[in-house]
Amino acid sequence: MTLTAGAELKLDREEFLARYWQQRPLLMRGAIPAFEPPISRHELAGLAFESDVESRIIDTRGDNWELLHGPFSEADYQRSNPWTLLVQAVDHHVPAVAHLRRLVDFIPSWRVDDVMVSYAVDGGSVGPHYDNYDVFLVQGEGRRRWQVGQHCDSSTPLLPHEDLRILSDFQLQDEFLLETGDILYLPPGVAHWGVAEGECTTFSIGFRAPRVDDLVSRFADALLADSNREEFYHDARLEPASRAGEIRPRDLERVRAQLLAALDQPVDDGWFGELVTEPRYDVTPEEDELTEQLALLDTPGVTARLAPESKLAWQQVETGIAVYANGGNQTFPQTILDVLSQLCSHWQLDSETLARALGQPVTRDLLHYLLESGSIYVE
Repeated sequence: MTLTAGAELKLDREEFLARYWQQRPLLMRGAIPAFEPPISRHELAGLAFESDVESRIIDTRGDNWELLHGPFSEADYQRSNPWTLLVQAVDHHVPAVAHLRRLVDFIPSWRVDDVMVSYAVDGGSVGPHYDNYDVFLVQGEGRRRWQVGQHCDSSTPLLPHEDLRILSDFQLQDEFLLETGDILYLPPGVAHWGVAEGECTTFSIGFRAPRVDDLVSRFADALLADSNREEFYHDARLEPASRAGEIRPRDLERVRAQLLAALDQPVDDGWFGELVTEPRYDVTPEEDELTEQLALLDTPGVTARLAPESKLAWQQVETGIAVYANGGNQTFPQTILDVLSQLCSHWQLDSETLARALGQPVTRDLLHYLLESGSIYVE
């Protein structure tokens, strides 16, 4: 099955979001009928040879787990113990893998992180663990047995290991054997343990969830940047001090009240769009590449495509449309929305649409901005 715009899971979206999303696991048997994995295990192994691709091998020796980092060579795949190869962000390098993200297009696209692909020999596993993000585990070639366990958090005991977060106590609650085209959804914090039964591949559609600490930090930065007031702590109607040097509960109540009042001020929300579109890897085009792309943009018959590695989002604001591209932020007139929406929905602008867009100064400016940020490319 080839995934295109509008491809859907065999899933009731409203029921899933109401009952399962961030709440409980869900097994979807035959979620992708006649699924043909968009990359083979051999192609994945070759991708891990590349120095600009993030890859790992986890080798299992009984209760001992060894982590190795790529790039790898053919010799690294000659191992006597069960092992697993994990390649991060394969969707950035293989467009057909990127199309798997269309399966979850009912969830805001800025929440999607990347598609990691793993290959395991018989018995290969990364051990019992939990993630801090949602994930859809799409079974590719072969079969993998998944055990689902307890809910975990930062206080859950782990085995002593410098690099891996392996649970020291896995409490089995459910078990599923996934075959090609099956999907297992797991919310954050749910313990899980997958073991290959024969050679297999798994496509993990992972979601990004900013740390609350980061949200607070970026919001505070935006608040301070927007603040032109010179205000100081004040304590009118102060109660007499009865014990020298004491910071009293009432003093702290005043501080908290003034802090909350300061936080409850209008702030430019651009900080959030910038944060959630920051790319994990550098996607800025080289100067000569950008020059070539800008020249190609005006060539008749070309198409503009959304770069698979790009993070693009937009927001309606009072002054128009704020466009967030790979951590950047620029506001455009409302008239760019049709072109931007088509790009976000279909991941491309055909030659006719592109030509019309270039005929309008504001949409031409938008396309230049997206090229400069590495969000689109022309071919």
